Amino acid sequence: MMNIKGRILQLQHYSVNDGDGIRTIVFFAGCPLHCRWCANPEGLQARNRIMYIASRCIGCGRCTAVCPLQIGCDLNAPGERDKCIGCGACVKACLEHARKNTVTDWTVQQVLDWLEKNLLFFRESGGGVTYSGGECTQQPEFLAALVRAVYDMGLNQAIETSGYFPLEKLQPTLDLLDLLFIDIKHMDRDKHRQFTGVDNGLILQNIAALGEQGKNIIIRVPAIMGVNGDEENIRNTARFVRQHLPNPKMELLPYHSYGADKYTQLGLPYEEDALRRPTEEELARLRQVIEAEGVETVSFR
Repeated sequence: MMNIKGRILQLQHYSVNDGDGIRTIVFFAGCPLHCRWCANPEGLQARNRIMYIASRCIGCGRCTAVCPLQIGCDLNAPGERDKCIGCGACVKACLEHARKNTVTDWTVQQVLDWLEKNLLFFRESGGGVTYSGGECTQQPEFLAALVRAVYDMGLNQAIETSGYFPLEKLQPTLDLLDLLFIDIKHMDRDKHRQFTGVDNGLILQNIAALGEQGKNIIIRVPAIMGVNGDEENIRNTARFVRQHLPNPKMELLPYHSYGADKYTQLGLPYEEDALRRPTEEELARLRQVIEAEGVETVSFR
């Protein structure tokens, strides 16, 4: 079990935003949703892609010299990225760090070795490990093995998930977790499909089923004006949460554009013009709407 491999974006240490105490966030690669506002576009696919930071490139040609397909220095030049197989040879050759792998393979044991370095911080702060992505449930075997191993270490465990997964297959893993952060992107099925690529039927079904089990769940909503930040949608979300969760809680995550540079580095378009962050006044009003429906608003930010 310790040699099972997973595809990981990164391990982020000393986080205080994704559960109680000081935490390490394990970001898994691969996601079944393609949200237009995704802040981690490098996690949409499980395969390795090369991020190209043009401002660091000096055009030395070391990358081209080691590339099996002789791709030029400018990875985002027309046609060049389409040829890239993500082997990572150019990353190792680049002395200016103008290229970066998005995905690396980790074994369960390798992750545990990193976590053990932070045991003191976890135990003194009441923290632990949070699994995120991408979408961590897209790698169910690796997730199950890692969760079991961390459970045996006695650490607090949380998960951040879109909720888009086969519950029967994930149930044994979810049973070992202390806290579930589950997103509801939109209550309208058609709009959910429009903005994420999938409808919300399976997500809402899973939330209702997990609520019946009495799981410790916090529903997160990425609050984006022009997408889902209207009062009607937030009210409908709160009513669903109150109906299906025994201890209903919601957290609003205001949209941000911190991931915009990643789109450029991956040669991807970014639709920032269609997205707007809510003002503090708008957020306050949306929290009032939620609380008026009998749902507690929380914040880990």
